[in-house]
Parts: sequence; structure tokens; C-alpha cells
Amino acid sequence: MKSCLIVDDSRVVRKVASRIAHDLGFECHEAEDGQKAYEFCQTTIPDAIILDWNMPIMSGIEFLEKLRQMEDGNHPKVVFCTTENDIGHIQRAMHAGANEYIMKPFDSEIIASKFIQIGLIEQK
Repeated sequence: MKSCLIVDDSRVVRKVASRIAHDLGFECHEAEDGQKAYEFCQTTIPDAIILDWNMPIMSGIEFLEKLRQMEDGNHPKVVFCTTENDIGHIQRAMHAGANEYIMKPFDSEIIASKFIQIGLIEQK
């Protein structure tokens, strides 16, 4: 089973995203900030990461930059899921190695379509 790490400082967002990813066939793990996500990835590299931008301790972009420098750090497909919608944030995320970018609020159709686009799941 593929794995997905949900990284967001909102417990509610983590639970909703975990439910959606689980329904798409992923084993889900959660982290409330970039530091916890980085620590998780030091022991287990997930197949997918749904990543918030604004979090305490370590932001999503800081985590992504550190992740991509790790051994096997290019393996996870990273989908930023954030309220940051200006072109500067999107360009910075893509330059840092994000595979896709979605806006909050999101739903299962949005996440499924992005997962299909980046090859994590097949279209039904």
C-alpha cells in the first residue's frame, strides 16, 4: 500500500486530508509541522506528501527544501495545499520541488485529480 504524509498545523485539516487519502488507497501518517515531517522522513520516506505552507517551527517550504536534499528525498510526490495563492508562492514551491499546488479549501475530487495528474493513482 502506498503511504501519504499529511503535514498541517490544523488537526481538522489533517483529519480531512487523511480520510480523503485513505479513501484513495493510501496508508496515512500525520505531522503538525515541518520539523515533525522532516523527522518522520528521516526514518520513512512516504510516496506522497500533502503539505501546508504556514506552520510553526518549520514552514512547508523550509521542509520541502530540506526534504529534496535528503537521500531518496526526490521520491515523494509533494502537493502543496495552502491558502497562499499568489504567483510568487506558487513559483517558489514549484522551484523547490513541489509536484502540484492546490488551494484551501479542498475536497476529495481536487485531491484525487491532482494525485492522478502526478501519477500517484490511476484514473478510474
